[in-house]
Amino acid sequence: MTHTTANPKIHEGRNLKRFREMLAVKQEALAIELGEDWNQQKVSLLEQKEQIDSDILEQVAAILKIPAEAIRNFDEQQAVNIISNTFQDSSFVNVGNTPTFNINPIEEIRKLHVEKMELYERMLKEKDEMMGRLERLIGNS
Repeated sequence: MTHTTANPKIHEGRNLKRFREMLAVKQEALAIELGEDWNQQKVSLLEQKEQIDSDILEQVAAILKIPAEAIRNFDEQQAVNIISNTFQDSSFVNVGNTPTFNINPIEEIRKLHVEKMELYERMLKEKDEMMGRLERLIGNS
């Protein structure tokens, strides 16, 4: 199930790679999440494709917890133009006594991802310890 993009300059594979890197997700980790048929090389080849099959794109977007449309429609040049035309030198000046909070959502997502990976590693360690205990119990029987 493939689709066509309205803007031929948009390279979905490159966009996927940008989002994956912004979220600090390695190709190997993405391959593991995609299933047994995937490996790091296959993810690398996917990121080289100009257009990605809709089903795979939806699956990858769900894993990265971003909308598939973000990958389909991200245009770096447009993003740069929007940023340069939107923000002026005084954009981040604190006006009056109202506090300004500059929260970087990408950084927050990265923190959540790191916490998730640490939890996953702790769970794997606990599983290994439990398997060791079970093996010792079975061996003593």
